[in-house]
Amino acid sequence: MDLSIASILLVDGLTNGAVYALLGLATVLVFAVTRVIFIPQGEFVTYGALTLAILQTGAVPGTVWLLLLMAGLAALTESFHSWQRHACLSTAGVAALRVLAFPVCIAGITVWAAPLQFSLLVQATLSVAIVTAFGPLVYRLAYQSLADASALVLLIVSVGVHFALTGLGLLFFGAEGFRNPPFWDARFSLGAVNLTGQAVIVALACAALMVLLWLFFERTLYGKALRATAVNRLGARLMGISSQAAGQLTLAMAALIGALSGLLIGPTTTVFYDSGFLIGLKGFVAAVIGGLASYPGAALGALLVGVIEAFGSFWASAFKEVIVFTLILPVLLWRSLTSGHAGEEH
Repeated sequence: MDLSIASILLVDGLTNGAVYALLGLATVLVFAVTRVIFIPQGEFVTYGALTLAILQTGAVPGTVWLLLLMAGLAALTESFHSWQRHACLSTAGVAALRVLAFPVCIAGITVWAAPLQFSLLVQATLSVAIVTAFGPLVYRLAYQSLADASALVLLIVSVGVHFALTGLGLLFFGAEGFRNPPFWDARFSLGAVNLTGQAVIVALACAALMVLLWLFFERTLYGKALRATAVNRLGARLMGISSQAAGQLTLAMAALIGALSGLLIGPTTTVFYDSGFLIGLKGFVAAVIGGLASYPGAALGALLVGVIEAFGSFWASAFKEVIVFTLILPVLLWRSLTSGHAGEEH
C-alpha cells in the first residue's frame, strides 16, 4: 500500500464515518432521553433511501401506505386512551385528529407529487418528511405504554420493532436493491486523491446537522427540555415536561437523522430492504465507543469505525464486518474495568 491508496481509503473511511456519526448521535440521543437502545435506527436509513428511489420512478412509495396504516393505529390508540381519561367523544376525536394531521398531509402531498416527478431536491424533502413522520408513531405504538419498564424490556421491544420494520420493508419495497443518483456529480483532484461531489455533500451535510443539533439543544426551549429529561426523567416530569412528548420528539429527530443518512449513503452503495441493520449497527458501535452518553465520543468513534472499515475492506474484504464489530469488545472490556457497576434500574 502506497500513500495514494492510503489517502483514498482515508477519504472513503471519513465519508462513511460521517454518516455513521449521525447514526451514533441519534442512538445516544434516544438512549439518553428514553433509555431505549434503538436498534431499528438503521431501518429509517433504508426507508429514506428506498422512498427516494421509488419517487425517482414516478410511483408512490410503499412508505406512504405504511405511514397511513401506522397513523390510523396510533390515532385509534390515542383516542381510546383519551376517552378512558375523559369519557368524552369530542376529546377522543380531537386526540385522533392531532395524531392523523401531519401523516395524512404528507401522504396526500406525496400521492399528488409522485407522478409529476419533481426535482431531486423536492423528492428528497418529501422522503425526509415521510420517514420523519414514522418516529412519533413508532414511539406511540411500541414504547409509550412501556416508558417506565426496565431497560431489558425496552431492548426486547426494540428487537421486535426492528424485525417488524424489516419485514414491512420487504413487503412494501420488495427484495430488489436501489441506488440513488448523487446530489452533486462533480469530481475534484487533490493530488493523488479524487474527491467526489457526493463526498463533499456528505461532509457538509453532516457538519451542518451537527451544528443544528448543538444549536437546538443549547438555544431552544424544546432542546433544553430534552436535556432535562435525559438528566433526570422524574425531575423533568415534576417540572411539567411531558415524558411522552419528549419521547415522541426524540424519535422524530432520530427518524429525521436516519432519513438524511439514507439520502447521503444511497448514492454510494446499493440499498436493500434489510441493509439498515448493518449500517445501524455501525452507528451503534460508535455510540458504544462514546459510552452511550457522549456525543463527541460517538462522533469520533464513528470516524474511527469508518476508517477501520475502509482499510479492513482493502486488506481483508471478506472480514471487514468482523473487524468493525470486533472493535466493540475491547471498548466494552475497558469500560467494564474502569466504571462502577449499578444494579438493574427499577
